[in-house]
Amino acid sequence: MRILVVEDDKDVANFIVKGLKEVGHVVEHSNNGRDGLFMAASETFDAIVLDRMLPGGVDGLRLLETLRSQNNNTPVLFLSAMAQVDDRVRGLKAGGDDYMTKPFAFAELLARVEALARRGKGEGPQTKVVVADLEMDLLSRGVRRAGQKIDLQPREFRLLEFLMRHAGQVVTRTMLLEGVWDYHFDPQTNVIDVHVSRLRQKVDKPFASPLIHTVRNAGYMLRPEAP
Repeated sequence: MRILVVEDDKDVANFIVKGLKEVGHVVEHSNNGRDGLFMAASETFDAIVLDRMLPGGVDGLRLLETLRSQNNNTPVLFLSAMAQVDDRVRGLKAGGDDYMTKPFAFAELLARVEALARRGKGEGPQTKVVVADLEMDLLSRGVRRAGQKIDLQPREFRLLEFLMRHAGQVVTRTMLLEGVWDYHFDPQTNVIDVHVSRLRQKVDKPFASPLIHTVRNAGYMLRPEAP
């Protein structure tokens, strides 16, 4: 799933983002209401975790009310230290789908976010990602191509999952650094090139046609035909 976390507390945000990524979700983060509103309105997410009290001139209630006025029905879980009954009622009346108070248990937050996303899609959780003859099982963490099992290291699995979830799209170095390595800057390392090379040896080399392509001066793309 693709999840937006709008939270200004750095420690809380890092805790949530790290936890969601560890279980395989793609996560974007904003630390203020203005940027959070822009991201939520201009991009597609399966769910949003939203704080009530935010800097940037737009608090959580205003952010959500604006989204709903634009017919944006992305499921929203409020996560706030404002725990009074009236606070929870205001959040739900503003268009929130659920409301949790701080402090919280991550396991419960994860369960609630995934439940909201399933409800929003009207279907069960995604358990497989398939591109051409390449299949990834998100539950067993298994990968097969043309029926043949491919053994991947954990980081290789995350890299391939990110590429598969963005199949047909150019994936930049910055996107990979943030989505797979949790770097929010370019550390001038060749770690991406090394891992992509290793992944190609396992996913592409033994088979007739490559799936992982280099897009010159841009990044990489996973698709059956060369871009």
